[in-house]
Amino acid sequence: MTTTDHAHVRDEARRRFPMDVRPLTGSIGAELHGVDLAEVARDDERFAELKALLLEHKVLFFRNQEMSRAEHVALAERFGSLEDHPVLGSDPEHPGLVRIYKDLDSPPEAFENSFHCDATWRENPPMGSVLRCVEGPAVGGDTIWVNMALAYEQLPGHVKEQIAGLRARHSIEASFGARLPIDKRLALKDRFPDAEHPVVRTHPETGEKVLFVNSFTTHFTNFHTAQNVRCGIDYAPGAGELLRYLQSRATIPEYQVRWRWTPNSVAIWDNRSTQHYAVQDYWPAVRRMERAGIAGDRPF
Repeated sequence: MTTTDHAHVRDEARRRFPMDVRPLTGSIGAELHGVDLAEVARDDERFAELKALLLEHKVLFFRNQEMSRAEHVALAERFGSLEDHPVLGSDPEHPGLVRIYKDLDSPPEAFENSFHCDATWRENPPMGSVLRCVEGPAVGGDTIWVNMALAYEQLPGHVKEQIAGLRARHSIEASFGARLPIDKRLALKDRFPDAEHPVVRTHPETGEKVLFVNSFTTHFTNFHTAQNVRCGIDYAPGAGELLRYLQSRATIPEYQVRWRWTPNSVAIWDNRSTQHYAVQDYWPAVRRMERAGIAGDRPF
């Protein structure tokens, strides 16, 4: 679907089923009021409006959504098939619904507080996710999302030229696997070999160019050419410094929205055009989240 076609679908859906949409920043995110997500999941036209808004705002927020797990899964499945997580697992009665529980007996080490797209170590990373807060701390535990299409758009022209055509590796071994014993780490890599993706991907529905490196990205795979490398320092640390510069674009506040969780609040995000960061400033308080991850396609 072209950008023009998407705009037509969006405008037609809004005309027939208007939702109370309140943008949260000038660059990303909107909160929707007066919406029952369980009802939206059962209505084709209202779901079409929801999806159009997601493509426009990249992450949508809702409060007071008393959904059952089955309704949570049903909503996410409207976007596509769900997928399990090889380390976190999923609810035994609802495959694809991952419990992200940080209880009092959970260690305080950081697990999510890095800017990342979910599971880019897959050949086909997730299209998006539906995340619901089951229980949260009195203060803290916010999540930040970043507009990575805008992060690419505002890169200097010479950097865009430099990264055009570059590709990079994304690794579960170097992230989730790093805390495992070596035999389990290598077994995890056998199951999920490092994936290679373009540094700049094209969004399959909007046509936007998106900066597509994050904390799962380890290195460029096609940087070491005569055009880029004339002596060793051009590649090391030259390539690493370029990668770190690109990864750092997610930290710019002008590209971000920050969401304060309350029980039964929900976020739906487009994993193809955003990154997110779960702020881990609440331990030893409890934070229990449930996420339905939606299968995606191969970036191009």
